[in-house]
Amino acid sequence: MQIEVKLPKLAIIKKIETMKKLALIALVTLVSFAANAQAKISFKTETVDYGEIAKGSDGIRVFEFTNTGDQPLIISDVKSSCGCTVPKKPDGPVAAGATSTIQVKYDTNRVGPIRKTITVYSNADEPIKALKIKGEILPEGKSVLEKTE
Repeated sequence: MQIEVKLPKLAIIKKIETMKKLALIALVTLVSFAANAQAKISFKTETVDYGEIAKGSDGIRVFEFTNTGDQPLIISDVKSSCGCTVPKKPDGPVAAGATSTIQVKYDTNRVGPIRKTITVYSNADEPIKALKIKGEILPEGKSVLEKTE
C-alpha cells in the first residue's frame, strides 16, 4: 500500500521559485568570482628611449613587465608599427607574480629619429597595450658629442 503526500499546488510553486532564486544567486556568485580572477600586466616602463646612438649600434632593448594578476598571463602576439622593428614575446605563459620581458630589435642602419609603437595582445584585464620606442640614429662619422643642431 502506497501513501501519497499531496502538497497544495501553491506550496509546490513556492518551492520551485525558491530553488530558481537560489540557483540564480549561485550562478551570479560563480560568474563574479571568475570575472575577478584575471591576469594583469604591469610594465616597468611603457616607453624605451634609445637616446642618440650611432648608426649600426646594438638595436636590442627590452620592456620588463610583471603579471600582477592571479591567473597566468598569455601574450598571444606582439606587433610593431614598422618592419624596421622586430618584437619578440615570451615563449609561454607568465605565472601570477612572475616577471618577464618583451624584446625589441630596431634596425639601427636607418639614420634619423625613432618613433615606433609595439602593440601587445594578451589575456590581461587590458587585452591590448601600446608600448613606444624613441630615439635618434646618428649618421656615420658623427658621435653623440659631435651632433650638429
